[in-house]
Amino acid sequence: MKKAGKAAIVVFSVIGLAGAAFGAYWHRNLHWYDEYEKCLKEAGAVEKQHKLPGGRIINYGEVENDKPPLLLIHGQMSIWQDYALVMPELSKNWHIYSIDVYGHGESSHDEDLYYIDTNGDDIIRFIDEVIGEPTVAAGHSNGAITAAYVAAYGGKNIAAAVLEDPPIFSTEGEGWEESFAYLDTYKPLHDYDQSDKSQCWESYYLEHCLWGQLFMKNAMPGLANYAQKYHDSHPGEAVKIGFLPYSIWYVFEYAQKYDFAYGEHFYDLSWNHGHTHEKILSDIKVPCLYIHAKENRADDGTLLCAASREQAERAVSYIGDNCRLIESDTSDHVIHTVHKDFYIDAVNSMLPEK
Repeated sequence: MKKAGKAAIVVFSVIGLAGAAFGAYWHRNLHWYDEYEKCLKEAGAVEKQHKLPGGRIINYGEVENDKPPLLLIHGQMSIWQDYALVMPELSKNWHIYSIDVYGHGESSHDEDLYYIDTNGDDIIRFIDEVIGEPTVAAGHSNGAITAAYVAAYGGKNIAAAVLEDPPIFSTEGEGWEESFAYLDTYKPLHDYDQSDKSQCWESYYLEHCLWGQLFMKNAMPGLANYAQKYHDSHPGEAVKIGFLPYSIWYVFEYAQKYDFAYGEHFYDLSWNHGHTHEKILSDIKVPCLYIHAKENRADDGTLLCAASREQAERAVSYIGDNCRLIESDTSDHVIHTVHKDFYIDAVNSMLPEK
């Protein structure tokens, strides 16, 4: 009996520890944004707005100091606070302006603005009117393509550009319908927008996303059902899934202030508005850094990253000798979150010489 009692104690202790660990894991996933808020407070980021002619609004966060200006441009279905985790360290060397692009966050939501040149020209005007001095423009994903446009056509107040894993060439049609971005994001966005919307977006996405079909196909119907039940019992809130890493579903929170019409301009390739990526890149004359996420493919050959190594090298060749190509050691697309130190070092390498 004594041995049995000791064994029972051990078993219950292990179960208790496992339960506590899972509880902590669940809590951390549900409260992922706490770390972002902590970093925003540490950096001293203040949210502001700038009104352009016609009443267009650019919403942005600013970390004010006497350092050189750095403009951060987020990617699809994100907001300016997505850069929070790197702001405390970046602010040691940079005066940070992090904007919401049109159709996202608190910036203007108007489908007529969802083009690279329309938004890009207004960002250039923002730089001229609000910043007013040579600025490094750093963008992520399609925000990196916008940063390339700003670098090409921004004039005297553009000092350099950092292009973080842009979906270069694919988002103007090169292998578009076979790309991860199209299959995982833009086609589900389009199909959902055309549906009767009897499902919430989060449930629909989990049921149709490419990563789920590739890696967790049997689990996705159950996850979609969980998301729908959460939505139904928490009206007006983004779906939260405590038993999954928040890196999988945190974008649901950002999507609360996202205009699906923005994604439609990528689905039908109209976002480029007649501009070719080759021409934009070729017109960049300032120093430029291209950060590429390491190429990775699924077993069926689907490219599981924004651009292939060949596409990245081709992009750099169009920019020319004033552009450097560096690569992270994984295919994680959000490099500034997954590889913070790598990203910070890369951006700091663009500091002006004293």
